[in-house]
Formats: sequence, structure tokens, C-alpha cells
Amino acid sequence: MAGPLTAEDIDQFIRDGFIRLKAAFPRPLAEECRRLLWAELGLDPADPATWRRPVIRLPGSDAPPFVEAANTPQLRAAFDQLVGPRRWFPRPNVGTFPIRFPSAEDPGDAGWHIDGSYKVGDQLHVNLGSRDRALLMLFLFSDVGLDDAPTRVRVGSHLDVPLALRAAGETGMPFGRVVGQLPHVHDRPLAWATGDAGDVYLCHPFIVHAATWPHRGRAPRFLAQPPLTPVGLLNLNRTETIHLSRSPCGLVSGSVQDLIDHHASACPRSSIRSSGCSSPMLRRSSPSGVRVPAPSIDARCSI
Repeated sequence: MAGPLTAEDIDQFIRDGFIRLKAAFPRPLAEECRRLLWAELGLDPADPATWRRPVIRLPGSDAPPFVEAANTPQLRAAFDQLVGPRRWFPRPNVGTFPIRFPSAEDPGDAGWHIDGSYKVGDQLHVNLGSRDRALLMLFLFSDVGLDDAPTRVRVGSHLDVPLALRAAGETGMPFGRVVGQLPHVHDRPLAWATGDAGDVYLCHPFIVHAATWPHRGRAPRFLAQPPLTPVGLLNLNRTETIHLSRSPCGLVSGSVQDLIDHHASACPRSSIRSSGCSSPMLRRSSPSGVRVPAPSIDARCSI
């Protein structure tokens, strides 16, 4: 299937749980979106004294620049490659914006988690079929370096989650409980979602991630975090090679039980690799990627 992702990119997505799509939307469009966000914030972009909170959340906007950013031809082609043609719904916007400002104050939302996708009662849940979420996406609307509160990601952590969700059935479990069921997830390498305004990280819906604090940079970090909504559920029994329903270790068909067993037998923690990737998360000196162990922290929620 033709598209912006190479075979190596797709292999990285399957193995690591994410891929960085560079220049997924134009940089001038990111600048226009930031201008609109500053106006909604009511703060002075030239006066840091007005930036009094470590994080401010803004709801999604259906203003044309945001809709355009979420639906570029490059993104739509990548969605087809990872999720499958006609298996996803176009985005009406780019979702909520957790805007993070330079600050040493604990924002209170920097815990490790996977994103919840649907409500059961008053709690967001997630299930093995990844109801209502085909991808987690990180849209960078500003340049993000290591000092700019980049999202942290546990590389390959999407391999651990199915074992925890299997017993929860169709109802699933509250998203905040999932990481507590993964005793070895913090042994996995750590990466940071750094990049340029206009880049988008396409992530497996089960990837374990967390916000970074303190924000040691000089400018706010503008990022949106929408889901890509699937048409139906992620079907682990489907025989076509759609990369979300395919086992990250290569199993394409078979029962859910086969898939779970394959995760356990073919993907031991000792097999996790820290090799370079085609479009990985940035390190300080080059765009070739870096993963290092880091301590776990209590799960709260955000990016």
C-alpha cells in the first residue's frame, strides 16, 4: 500500500509502538494554530510573567486551521497504512490541547498511563478490542526539545498491555488501573516525543506514556493528543495484515488466546532492543533516537 511510511517505519511501529511522521502538516499552519491558541488563552506570548500555571487545557476547536492540520493527505495515507482503508473516521479537530509552560511546579498529571477511550459510568475505560481508539496521536504545534516537556514513552510497552486487558472482557477496565497490572513495564527503554512543529507521532493505542516535568525550556509546549477513531473494534482474529490487529511480534492470524500466548512466549523482556529506527524520537545531538531506563512514578494522567 503506497503511503508516507516505509516498510522500516511500519516495522518500528509494530516493534516499538510508535512512529514519528515528520512534517505531517505544514509549519505555517502550526504557527497559525498557535496564534489562535494564544488568543484563546488570553495570555501574552511575549511576557512570561503572565504564564502562571504549569499546564492549561484547551478543548478541541473546529476552526479551519485545526481541521486542516488533522486531515492532510500525508496523515490520511499513513492512517490507511497502519489501520487500513475505510477502517477509520476522519478527525473533526485535533482534540484537546494540554499546553505546558516553563515551570518547576508539579502539574499533578505527569503519571504513567495508557489513554482511556470510552466511559463506563463516570470513568474512562479501555478494553482488549481498543474500543473507540485506533491510534493515539501526538500533534506537535511547537518545536519540542528535551527541555520542553516532551511526552515520555515506554518503548514496546504496547506488548505488555494485552495480557492485563484480556481478563477484563468487553467492558474493559479503568485506564488508570492498567499500568499497575504491568509489573515489568518500567524495565522497558524510555524515549521522548521531541520534534519540529508539524510533526505527528502515531502511537499504538496501548502505548504507556507520561508527561514530563519540570518544563525547563523557555517557551510553552503546544501539543494536541487526539485519538484516531476506528470503524468497529480492533479485531485480533482478522487475517488481513492490518498493523494494529497484528501481533507486534509478527503473528497475523489466530485466536486471541494464540495472540496472548505469543506475546508471552515470543516477546520476553530480554528481547527488547534499543536499536536506532527510521524516524525515532530525538536525542540531544541528533535525530537518531535515544532510550534509557528511568524510574517509575505513580500513574495519574496526561501528555
